[in-house]
Amino acid sequence: MRASRPGLLLHVIFCFGIFSSAKGADVKQTRESGEIFVGAVGCRSSSCHGGAGEKRSQYITWSRQDFHSRAFSILTNARSARIAEAVGGGEAAANARCTVCHSPLQTVAPAQLASTAHPDEGVSCESCHGAAGPWLRGHTRPDWTYATRVSAGMRDLRNLHVRANSCVACHQNLDVDLLKAGHPTLVFELDSQSINEPKHWKDEDSWSGARAWLVGQAVALREAAWHSRADIEPAPDVQETSLALSWLLARATLADAILPKVVEPTSSDLEPLQQQADNLARHAWNPTIDSTMSILRALAGTDSEFVASKQLSTQFFYRAKRLELALHALIRAVNANRSVPLKIDKEVDALREDVKSTDHFTAARFAEHLRAFRAKL
Repeated sequence: MRASRPGLLLHVIFCFGIFSSAKGADVKQTRESGEIFVGAVGCRSSSCHGGAGEKRSQYITWSRQDFHSRAFSILTNARSARIAEAVGGGEAAANARCTVCHSPLQTVAPAQLASTAHPDEGVSCESCHGAAGPWLRGHTRPDWTYATRVSAGMRDLRNLHVRANSCVACHQNLDVDLLKAGHPTLVFELDSQSINEPKHWKDEDSWSGARAWLVGQAVALREAAWHSRADIEPAPDVQETSLALSWLLARATLADAILPKVVEPTSSDLEPLQQQADNLARHAWNPTIDSTMSILRALAGTDSEFVASKQLSTQFFYRAKRLELALHALIRAVNANRSVPLKIDKEVDALREDVKSTDHFTAARFAEHLRAFRAKL
């Protein structure tokens, strides 16, 4: 069962008891067992998050635009039926291997579900923010600070490490038998996936995207390294992801002296890599134009490492895929903080086109496009 995996365990831990913070150790997260889940209906009134305006439209954004609201309905299509049959039978909408991520309220004990909470909500408000029973009535009070809401049980999602741990369990961790049954591979990238969600919150500042990218990649590496070590039959996708992310973050962290370092493994022992990744994910990075450009130049300068080789074609593809996501995220962050944005969309689009599929990918063409990207920096 997927519940045995560390990412999902972290997700549960953050629901039921941890110390976390927005800026380090200043917000205390405490939870009692047995909280009540009220369902999305508790958030949708026009006077709360279902009304007009920037501060009251979160429910509308989720219900109308966010793919999470349709997570349960995906389980009713033909592909989901085939996957469920291959991994244990029964309907996907009732198979715990599927519902643990597509219908999280099905994993909650009935005694903790209010009559208003429905499994067909998909991934709804409390899947990310935590069971609302302890804090729903109080969290809008003007005398409640953010720290008050968190101490009452709302998950501390301003902390990017907490946020990434809440997402990675279902956005990357995937057992090999599900992949063999036809489940699509998953790529976890906190920054771009938050934008595509789309966002229903205000970022802390204009560098939040860069920080989200770094934390997301570090958490993704930690989880992939753990699976590569612990799974009896690690998925090839997980092993390649570990190698690609360690390659990427080793170069990124070398380019900024302040960042904790990630070192590419020289043996099959990935435990040190797992710890390095978590240290990086917990680090409070304060990027600047100079530091971000330094990382961009270091990553864009890897074109010479993409030397055509049939033996390494898969490895190159995984590296290129992660590299393209990184360049896109960091350019987005730099342009959000420059008075005159870098005009580099054409070069970014070419790199994205290169990594659409393994069949389409060629290392030499990617290296050529990477050189063109670097020239625009």
